[in-house]
Amino acid sequence: MYTLSQETTDDIWEVEALYDLCFAPGREALPSYRLRDGIAPVAELCLVARDGDQVLAAAIRYWPVMVGGARALLLGPIAVHPTRQGEGLGAMLVGGSLARAARDWQRVILVGDAPYYARFGFKKLAGVNMPPPTNPARVLGFALTDGAWDGVCGDVRPAHSGATGRAATP
Repeated sequence: MYTLSQETTDDIWEVEALYDLCFAPGREALPSYRLRDGIAPVAELCLVARDGDQVLAAAIRYWPVMVGGARALLLGPIAVHPTRQGEGLGAMLVGGSLARAARDWQRVILVGDAPYYARFGFKKLAGVNMPPPTNPARVLGFALTDGAWDGVCGDVRPAHSGATGRAATP
């Protein structure tokens, strides 16, 4: 059994270690990380999953971005400890965090594998440009409200934490 809770400042180093374990060295050089530099994550959407012994099993974070002139959430990174993969933790994190996001946000964007994220309703976004050299086929969006992505296009760029009114360091 796993418990989902909001990431706290006490979790930061453990979560960073999980991301280091799950992703290739140099992960912070990826284009999506440029959108996070100097911007606080959206604290209430940064979640951790812990087992009954309080061992960290998975984590997810979200960041505010702008797409053209529209406010959006950038999902990621999300990681599940290699010994816990295949237990549904990724789905639990994505589903739980999207439900929370729907309270205050309209749209979510990510860079990821379409076959995995399609089951949550993510679709390829046309006319949305992530920083290069991001593969456009991996730029996916999810509408938290009907039609939230209609007419939204342009470059994805960082949003200032104060602009969202909700971002804070976890």
